Amino acid sequence: MKRNIFSVLAFMVITLTINAQGKSTQLFNGKNLKGWKVLNGTAEYNAVDNEIVGTSKTGTPNTFLVTKKEYTNFILEYEMLLGSGLNSGVQIRSHSTKEYKNGRVHGLQVEADDSPRNWFGGIFDEARKGWRYPLEYNPEVKKAYKKGKWNKIKVIASGNRIATWVNGVNCANLYEENVETGFIGLQVHGIGNDRNKAGKTIKWRNILLTEISANYTFETTVPVISFLRNELTEYEKLNGWKMLWDGETPDGWRGAKMDKFPSKGWTITDGVLTVHASGGAESEHGGDIVTTKPYENFILELDFKFTEGANSGIKYFVDTSLNKGKGSAIGCEFQILDDKKHPDAKKGVDGNRTLSSLYDLIRGDAQEYIPSLYTKKYVNVNDWNRARIVVNGAKVQHFLNGCKMVEYTRGNQQWRSLVKYSKYKDWPNFGEAKEGLILLQDHGDEVHFKNIKIKELN
Repeated sequence: MKRNIFSVLAFMVITLTINAQGKSTQLFNGKNLKGWKVLNGTAEYNAVDNEIVGTSKTGTPNTFLVTKKEYTNFILEYEMLLGSGLNSGVQIRSHSTKEYKNGRVHGLQVEADDSPRNWFGGIFDEARKGWRYPLEYNPEVKKAYKKGKWNKIKVIASGNRIATWVNGVNCANLYEENVETGFIGLQVHGIGNDRNKAGKTIKWRNILLTEISANYTFETTVPVISFLRNELTEYEKLNGWKMLWDGETPDGWRGAKMDKFPSKGWTITDGVLTVHASGGAESEHGGDIVTTKPYENFILELDFKFTEGANSGIKYFVDTSLNKGKGSAIGCEFQILDDKKHPDAKKGVDGNRTLSSLYDLIRGDAQEYIPSLYTKKYVNVNDWNRARIVVNGAKVQHFLNGCKMVEYTRGNQQWRSLVKYSKYKDWPNFGEAKEGLILLQDHGDEVHFKNIKIKELN
């Protein structure tokens, strides 16, 4: 009996240690901006009636009111009232150094979005990595934001994990590759010369920060999005995800036209798989690589970074017994392309050879599925982008950086009509195989890959 009591006490001590909290601090004293400083732009911030009020202004870049103190692991709670049509956010673990873009504020931001897109509560990496957790991963949570009213936001940053809540609704659940220490910052977003937005305000109040441990435990209800380097979270392991590449060896992969991994053209360095430039020819150097196992229904996710003017692709339903001659192995392709610099972007029909497209068949265009997007696709040029391919029977989807770009049904009349007028017209029953290999393409340009993982669906 005593042993049971001691076991319970030991468990309680461990739990309390994991969830240990420091003291809570009001970051805003309600009277003035002591403990804060302004960076980058010239928009004004004032302390008025226990509120920090930021006012939008033409002719200035983004302006940030940031804490002089830096934080790593914390629970941040605040209330925010966003002016109509404005975009803003709250920086966490962020930085401003001379070495990076001459002091430009950069780092994670809890998004504040009053547009029809409504990604309020999503996570953006300001001036650096772009979108990390747009709300398209779980669009239902967009309903949490109350337009034109005060909204309560909570952020938990503990170790690699960052999660957000808007009015009690869990919106984001992110694992970052690195744990950073940085300031908290309130953003007044630049409005260019739009006089209709000039003079509008963003207000913050009751800004409370509680420091916590790096392994603080908490529950979330939305999907995990992880950027851990070639590593699965416990949540992903429990939900059927597996690494498709281990980050260190070529195990599980071979050349598309050989029984082993290519001896040239591909390298593995610091957890990154790279196909090297060789003059832009298709599969003429190291050649394409494919998985040693075929897949039927799955979610494939990976990060890629293309160099200037590069062309490559991710193929699925690949049959390497086809096309044993020159050129790439045959399969459906998620196009990887520098749309601005590679001439292939202007070929094909209606942009169906651009980044994220189903190559030569269907154009990748987020506006088809998220009409309020300002642009057709979010692309992190010269940095990492995330591809996701979902295959569930005949239904297939392409995602780029969290946004759906393509959706189609293979094997029906519409599909066969598309194929008939594409470069695949001479391949019988193209794209209709029950299963196939997954392929990374050598198109003679330098492209990098990491975090290659898969979840097989029943």
